[in-house]
Amino acid sequence: MHAVRVRGLVAMGLLLLVALTACHKEEQAVEGVAQKAANAERQAQATATLRDQQRAELSRIPLPTKSLYIDIREPSAWSNPFLSIEADTFDLRVNLVDTNPSPVGEGTMLRPAAARRQELQLRPADLAAAIVALPPTAWRYGRVIAVAEAPGANPKDRAKIRRNVESAIQQLNDLGILIEEWPTR
Repeated sequence: MHAVRVRGLVAMGLLLLVALTACHKEEQAVEGVAQKAANAERQAQATATLRDQQRAELSRIPLPTKSLYIDIREPSAWSNPFLSIEADTFDLRVNLVDTNPSPVGEGTMLRPAAARRQELQLRPADLAAAIVALPPTAWRYGRVIAVAEAPGANPKDRAKIRRNVESAIQQLNDLGILIEEWPTR
């Protein structure tokens, strides 16, 4: 009888020990989840603050004037930033107006009066920073950008390119930029 009682007490002690250990592990799991949630909240606030700063930077560019670009049908005639989307990169074409015109007024061989075209290859993650860094003179039609799938892209990359187009459009919309999506030619 005494041995049965001792076994019962030992079993109850083990059961109590298991219960306490399980509760402690559950507390640790809850603390871990709470820490991850706090970190995610801080990251979201930092991202929102950065996005607000980027929007403020872009607010110096006027809203788009559709009458300036409605009749443009060729990408080469587009004067605002033009984003060509590939499977792994974005090609950003920008026409920069010379803010220091030549003394002649019409330009020279070394310093043309026309805009200078620059093409930048970007990682998708760098799109917002690149757009914000563009000078106001790159936005002749106002805050509107042309977006198109890269011509001649490999057909097997089509799904990835389309996802990149959607991602770019989301980023640009978040910045308050109007998108003029061009069909693939």
